Amino acid sequence: MSDPAISVAMSVYNGERFLSEAIESVLAQTWHDFELLILDDGSRDRSLEIIQRHAAADPRIKVIARENRGLVASLNQLLAEAQAPLVARMDADDICAPQRFERQIAFLAARPDHGVIGSLSYDIDENGEFFPLDTAEHPLTHEEFLQHIAINGPLLAHPTVMYRRDVVLAAGGYHAAFRHCEDYDLWLRLAHRTRIANLPERLLRYRHYAGQVSNRHALEQQIGVAVSRLAYQERQAGRPDPTDHLDALPPIEQLDALFHRKGAASEVRAHVARALLYSRSEMAGQGFELLLEHVEEGGRGAELWRTAARLVRFGEPVRALKLIAALAR
Repeated sequence: MSDPAISVAMSVYNGERFLSEAIESVLAQTWHDFELLILDDGSRDRSLEIIQRHAAADPRIKVIARENRGLVASLNQLLAEAQAPLVARMDADDICAPQRFERQIAFLAARPDHGVIGSLSYDIDENGEFFPLDTAEHPLTHEEFLQHIAINGPLLAHPTVMYRRDVVLAAGGYHAAFRHCEDYDLWLRLAHRTRIANLPERLLRYRHYAGQVSNRHALEQQIGVAVSRLAYQERQAGRPDPTDHLDALPPIEQLDALFHRKGAASEVRAHVARALLYSRSEMAGQGFELLLEHVEEGGRGAELWRTAARLVRFGEPVRALKLIAALAR
């Protein structure tokens, strides 16, 4: 048998709640020539049973089951085992539009200079209902993509993406140091190597719910985003990327030494502090201490004063007073 045109890469960890719907949306694609690689990353729920049931009914599904190693290791293993030149990412809690693969493979076939194509998405909640978000749309062209990097705008929704496997492998795949923002770091590295775009159609229903990674690991995620942006600036300036071979990021206070310049740590603290101002959990946790450090380094602005009022509403009056005292100094 010939190799498939597309390898669909899905990693699953305790995903039983939405998994069948996600798998069925892939199997319902108008483009039929694909393999669906589903890696169960040591799930403790019924995920593997659900995957195996679907695999018994459709030979395009290839099951990989092993102990838990985390998402980055899973994504890199899926990349290594993919048989197709194109890889479509898919998460275990989202829903593909039927024409997604057909639209994306046509785009890449017509544009050999593009290595990555995503799409706009439709945001839903855990019940499948519309989930309102006050965020900018993703960029459509490569030029807009670069502009969004400059203004720290949204780039790509990871589960909407189809990319050329060889381009991603040449860039080193997903980097372990950027756990919980491994996709964002990859997009910034690929921006130096290929053209990247998004289709204007909403080809994926992107699910938001309390248990997803972006909610549970917001602090670590935002630190990684900020460090990946510093690494992007180093590459843009023609300098080596000091994060390139790291297995884990160092503490923030060591970033000046890593990037060989004063102020790198302060830049990261400023980015993270402002990214987490509206997170109730982070303002009640470690994110608040990082916010105070940012203020002590000179961070000011009306939004920081408004955060003090929010802290009162969050039931954190002592922290609100600490922030006011820091801002007043």
